Amino acid sequence: MNDLTCIIIGGGHAGLAALKAIKETTRGMANGRRIRFVLFDKQPGHVRKVLLFRPAVGEEEIIIPWTRYGFSEGVEFVQSAVTSVDSGEKRVRYTDAQGNDARMRYDLLVVAVGSIVRRPDPDQGGIALTDPQAAADIRVRWRANLQKAAGETNPKERKRLMTVAIAGAGISGIETSAELTLEMQKEASSLGLNPSDISVYLLSGQERLFMEGPEKVGRKLEQILSECGVTVLYNRKVIREEAGVVTISNGDRLPVGLSIWTIGLIPNPALRTMGLPLTPDGQVLVDGSYHVKGAPGVYSIGDCARIIDPKNGKADPMRCAESGLQAGRLGKIVLADLEGRPAPVHKSSSSIMDLFCIGMGENRGLVWGRKWGLNMIVTGKPAWKFRNLAWDAGSKLR
Repeated sequence: MNDLTCIIIGGGHAGLAALKAIKETTRGMANGRRIRFVLFDKQPGHVRKVLLFRPAVGEEEIIIPWTRYGFSEGVEFVQSAVTSVDSGEKRVRYTDAQGNDARMRYDLLVVAVGSIVRRPDPDQGGIALTDPQAAADIRVRWRANLQKAAGETNPKERKRLMTVAIAGAGISGIETSAELTLEMQKEASSLGLNPSDISVYLLSGQERLFMEGPEKVGRKLEQILSECGVTVLYNRKVIREEAGVVTISNGDRLPVGLSIWTIGLIPNPALRTMGLPLTPDGQVLVDGSYHVKGAPGVYSIGDCARIIDPKNGKADPMRCAESGLQAGRLGKIVLADLEGRPAPVHKSSSSIMDLFCIGMGENRGLVWGRKWGLNMIVTGKPAWKFRNLAWDAGSKLR
């Protein structure tokens, strides 16, 4: 009897978790047939996307080789992007390592291509924190600026070189601004500059930080950022950066050595060529058990899927915490489908507990949770440890 082929498209948090869950739940077998697992991804390993700010600050490696994972044993890895899905013929189309057009048949297909960081228009200047290369470019820029500042005799120019603007004050912007400020202060000190002259501005288009939770959480985040040396500017959006000057929506002009964009996520645009049903926003349409509508044997989870809790009608947010829970349930759904049993139905994490964790440099952080209407806030070293555990759990390192 022939093997079943299970293809996972995308080796991010959702794809990696889906591979692990399906492999462990089915134990690699279904109705006496062995399951062949194939993982498609453009990268040579798993990119820890939530840690993109780390190579922008230091030289931390955030790409984990596929062989690092014990559950990857026996899995075939294809370093390529899938360009289309033929759900009728049950085949995916991709470009192989030699640049040739290729196809592979599947019995089960999991679309987990995730999201990408939203980019500003090219004429808006600055650098968007989109991938490891952009992060490395950011690191090179701010370090070069501080080296120039060490030899600069003009006070205004020296101040400009020691100033950074970060556009976008979501969790990524908060974590980037905190860790970047602390690292720039260390570098400034080593170059004989005054660390207190480092200026990092976090610009938010909202009236406060962390609109996902209560106002007191936003105030606490601002307090911790202030202790790091970050200045938060509210109700201000960056229009553009040009020739070392950031133009802000209220008309202010801010001289900077570097501007960084952290303006949120959008579903992976690669979905638009795959031939799957999408929402107007570009997410895959799925039912309550992650089946892609009109495509037998195809599932989708993570940031790229529009997943609705059938009980409360709420859509899951684009977070790796949600994708991990979805993946665990997907393993049970796939097994139920293979055995001809009713499949489990999606249940959002918010119906269990709202939980967010934010890191802001070593031994600094904030964890906020809400259950039964009660709020819990943890800060300091415990929050930092929890955030590290969450980062590692999302990348299946624990």
